Amino acid sequence: MAQMVVIYRTPRNVEAFDRHYFEIHVPLAKMIPGLRKYEVSDGPIAMPVGKSDVHRIGTLHFDDLAAIEKAFASLEGQVAGADRRLFAPDDSGVQMFLFENREI
Repeated sequence: MAQMVVIYRTPRNVEAFDRHYFEIHVPLAKMIPGLRKYEVSDGPIAMPVGKSDVHRIGTLHFDDLAAIEKAFASLEGQVAGADRRLFAPDDSGVQMFLFENREI
């Protein structure tokens, strides 16, 4: 299994961000071929020490890294990627991590 974890810092307009994210972006992303599961953080993002500047974390599950690459090369993946740049245009406010994982 592989995951794509997307971390969004707190935007200037949280309400507008969430409205776009849940009403437009998530439905687009759920159309990406090969997506097995889409999880999203619910509530505040905590840190062991201090306050977090993270507002939302999305975790997309795929079979493997090759499936992620293929998914985002698809038309649906391109549309979702372009949409992300609409509600989170500043790349400094977004971090993305792609990795395979294993149970130990």
